[in-house]
Amino acid sequence: MFPIRIRDLRFSPNGRAVLDGIDLELGSEGITLVLGPNGAGKSMLLRVLCGLVAPTGGTIAWGEGARPERGVMMVFQHPMLLRTSVLDNVALGLKPLGVPAAERQRRARAVLERIGLAHRASENAPRLSGGERQRLALARAWLTKPRLLLLDEPTASLDPSAAAEVERIIREIRTDGTRILMVTHNLGQATRLGDDIVFLADGKVCEHTPTQRFFTRPQSTQARLFIQGELPWRMAF
Repeated sequence: MFPIRIRDLRFSPNGRAVLDGIDLELGSEGITLVLGPNGAGKSMLLRVLCGLVAPTGGTIAWGEGARPERGVMMVFQHPMLLRTSVLDNVALGLKPLGVPAAERQRRARAVLERIGLAHRASENAPRLSGGERQRLALARAWLTKPRLLLLDEPTASLDPSAAAEVERIIREIRTDGTRILMVTHNLGQATRLGDDIVFLADGKVCEHTPTQRFFTRPQSTQARLFIQGELPWRMAF
């Protein structure tokens, strides 16, 4: 499955270039943060990688073979939950994998312990707070043991405490061996979580570099302007 090699990837609905020749290579480990201004193509890149949107040009090579049928999961900024219990929502991710019902329930309870929601297992999932919903969605994806996890601004609407808990879970998922590609507008979060940064602008990759180097010595003009506009305070490494 790895490395994932993206070459000249394009998506141009109605003639408007959302992705305009993306070139990118992703190895098998770590957390890559995708940064860029609004409209840069960040979320669309994740949707194309997940198979939700077909590109209009370019190629994606998955290791030595075709795109895997399993092993890629995506969690959205506003995850969809079923009108059933927290436990059943988490266990649902294992059903397409053919896991027996009793084993699904056992694994779901175990992961709810890890994300701090075991005490709410029997409650109706739509009643959860925003941060709890995001933790549930992460747990549902985590339970399937994905090789690649795509996260689209998972903490965008959360308060600092809830966001910190989500970040903790993301680190645990990474420690378990899952490769993570995550979109964020939170530059502080990028410094906390990111091993490397992909910076997009106008549908193109302007820079792909280790996190510390990106914030201290950006190579592209677009990245320097972005940091100056979004990060007026000095980072401490």
